[in-house]
Amino acid sequence: MNLVIFSVMLVFCQLTLGQDTLETTDTEKTEMQSVCRLDVYDLLREIGALKEKMGGLENRLKESEKEIEELKSKEKREVVFSAAADASGHIGPFNTDTTLIYGSVIINTGSAYNQFTGIFTAPVTGVYYFIFFYHAGGTNPTNLSLYKNNEFVAMTYDHSTSHDGADNGGNAVFLQLQQGDQVSVRLGANTHIWAKHQQHMTTFSGFLLSQG
Repeated sequence: MNLVIFSVMLVFCQLTLGQDTLETTDTEKTEMQSVCRLDVYDLLREIGALKEKMGGLENRLKESEKEIEELKSKEKREVVFSAAADASGHIGPFNTDTTLIYGSVIINTGSAYNQFTGIFTAPVTGVYYFIFFYHAGGTNPTNLSLYKNNEFVAMTYDHSTSHDGADNGGNAVFLQLQQGDQVSVRLGANTHIWAKHQQHMTTFSGFLLSQG
């Protein structure tokens, strides 16, 4: 808008100053020249100020776009899984500690749990909550341990008895994980659990509580 006014003023001043009639005295011409110069200078100052404001707005826009991208990158991801051991009877005993594979997936939002390896891999850094439960026959010992990478975190255990027909147990923990950390449940050597197809007796679950 100011550029249009500036152009009009220039044309007006040129036309006015270009008129050389007897009715226009030298004093009047001088006054008109002064007025035109003042108006042009004012417009140039306004245009300069406008350019400065536009530059500031452009910088603020770039900063806002950067902040939006950062917020998007920090947007909370939904990570929830729950899976059950899928068998018909005893799982174990094995000669060594064995990662338990929970092959029946109930929910796996975020696809962080691998039903073929039994391993959960953290997709983002944050605080996670994990729960693991088991059902087992009481005549054999049971030992399930939760591991973060290769580091022992927590366990649930029951010794064998001759008068106890069945056992149930579990544990739960909060863990601070970095992106890429792995969490799994291991069945202790020479112990066992019980599972039954589609009844979800022995389960492993977790979810992202807070990100970052």
